[in-house]
Amino acid sequence: MLLLALDTATPAVTVALHDGRDVIASSSQVDARRHGELLLPAIDRVLAEAGLKLDAVTGIVVGVGPGPYTGLRVGLMTADTFGLVLGVPVHGVCTLDGLAYATDLEGPFVVATDARRKEVYWARYADSRTRVTDPAVDRPADIAEQVRGLPAVGAGALLYPDTFPSAHEPEHVSAAALARLAAEKLAEGGELAAPRPLYLRRPDAQVPKNYKVVTPK
Repeated sequence: MLLLALDTATPAVTVALHDGRDVIASSSQVDARRHGELLLPAIDRVLAEAGLKLDAVTGIVVGVGPGPYTGLRVGLMTADTFGLVLGVPVHGVCTLDGLAYATDLEGPFVVATDARRKEVYWARYADSRTRVTDPAVDRPADIAEQVRGLPAVGAGALLYPDTFPSAHEPEHVSAAALARLAAEKLAEGGELAAPRPLYLRRPDAQVPKNYKVVTPK
């Protein structure tokens, strides 16, 4: 097994290789505006670090969000393209699940990432491997009662200390955690999600309502 894991659902552009036993190379850079520019060089970098070529990869793992439209689709399109070219399966993993898995927390807690527009993408977990609510997008004040008293991780939690007073790192997801989680589930014979995006809301850029199409005569 050689899994190539990647995620662009948060400001982190993160890539890792997992050989079936553990992560053998990884790279993470935080830049919310350069996902498309940074992802392919990061993939080249981790392959070079591991001394491997892309054709050695036997499966792709991609974070499916939730996340902003533009950043998220960079990772998903790259994963789909590599899967098609290499003829290998593409597995989707919820980005929030990757963040939760990296915590090793045993009790109930919350993962919240920055959704912009003064909102967070969030979900509740029973432990680092068990999500108990579907991913959602809300204003922090609107979910204060649901998360009261629970530890929280993620950039969204760190941004709103009034709602998440016990927030701490990790701030962004790492592909290393995604790879470990995916490898663990595959080894157990479990199924992973389809590589389909969890947008949860419409993209920021939309066609104006009164837009008129002009065609040449």
